[in-house]
Amino acid sequence: MLKIAGLGKFLPETIVTNAELEQALGLREGWIERATGVRERRRAPSGESTARMAAAASRQALEHAGKTIADIDLIVGASSGPEQLIPCTAALVQRALGAPEGKSACFDISATCLSFPVALQLIAPLLASGVYKNALLFSSEMTAHSLNPSEPESAALIGDAAAAAVLIATPPGEASCLHHSAFSTYAASGATLTQFLGGGSRRHPSDPATTREMNFFAMHGPQIFRLASQYMPPFLAQFLAEAGVGVESLDLVIPHQASGRGIAFVASRCGLPLEKFFINLPERGNCIAASIPLALCEAWETGRLERGQRVLIAGTGAGLTLGAVVLTF
Repeated sequence: MLKIAGLGKFLPETIVTNAELEQALGLREGWIERATGVRERRRAPSGESTARMAAAASRQALEHAGKTIADIDLIVGASSGPEQLIPCTAALVQRALGAPEGKSACFDISATCLSFPVALQLIAPLLASGVYKNALLFSSEMTAHSLNPSEPESAALIGDAAAAAVLIATPPGEASCLHHSAFSTYAASGATLTQFLGGGSRRHPSDPATTREMNFFAMHGPQIFRLASQYMPPFLAQFLAEAGVGVESLDLVIPHQASGRGIAFVASRCGLPLEKFFINLPERGNCIAASIPLALCEAWETGRLERGQRVLIAGTGAGLTLGAVVLTF
């Protein structure tokens, strides 16, 4: 049993419009919105950090949950990239929040765009068993130094944001629950389609063979779309059947905000009414791992998400990985 007790977000102040990017990238007017569905996105300034962004979102989530950082005994980072390789970003967030020393365990989970729902799946049994009482889960992304201007679709698609959730075991008598979750990876056909080659042991920054291009995010959008088009409909159909959930019983769908085309495809091919989707892609862009929790938070802020509603979270991540979670909020 799992309850999302609180949600929070942080958005950088700087808004980057399509007109600015189209001029900078040498694109025709209107190309970005037609290609991606994005009208604007946020960009974190130089000197900002993912830990500070996560801490700001976490403070809001704690307030919403009626908790303090002293109540938290588990902090989990769920982002595509850490602030630094060591220590985990969760430890840096613990420090940024002024958490009591030694009172919370900290670790990171990385499943790129699906990091947040993967973390939900892994944290739920830890809370249900009583190993931990109050968990803080965050996703924080800043991308300015990682986007490749020679790949205009991904450079224009991606935005910066942080979002956080306070998770607890469901109190007696309440309906909140994580009903079912599933993830499947197709690495033989998808592992090379979304990559960040630099920064690891294979392409270490100190290696003379590591080029500047290896330190840019690389995405083959059309090929990812073709694979997702092939695998996602049967994956979701099987998932909903195993969960015993009919489309008609879903109150809200929170998709990974991958692209306008991708969201429309999932809705049409999987028999999910588009009016049940919460979509913030036009104003936020694809915020990678922060995309799903940011959409959850903004759905709650705008009244689209209410207690007792049944919610489907679904999307894709690098790998290629498909994922879905159904929960009662």
